[in-house]
Amino acid sequence: EGRGIARQHLPRLSERFYRVEGQTSGGTGLGLAIVKHVVNRHRGGVLVESAEGEGTTFSVYLPVAAG
Repeated sequence: EGRGIARQHLPRLSERFYRVEGQTSGGTGLGLAIVKHVVNRHRGGVLVESAEGEGTTFSVYLPVAAG
């Protein structure tokens, strides 16, 4: 639940220090960049789904180790 993020901002969310105009959060814009870097190093991926006025969902996918 929440405001959601406009579609045009989604591709840039993992850029360091990127902030959506008009959003006033206390962070510096590094959190998602760090998450994406760590997940990429583990050969995974980050999926962002958002609808304005409905909210945003972040999903992290990591490969399963061969048994």
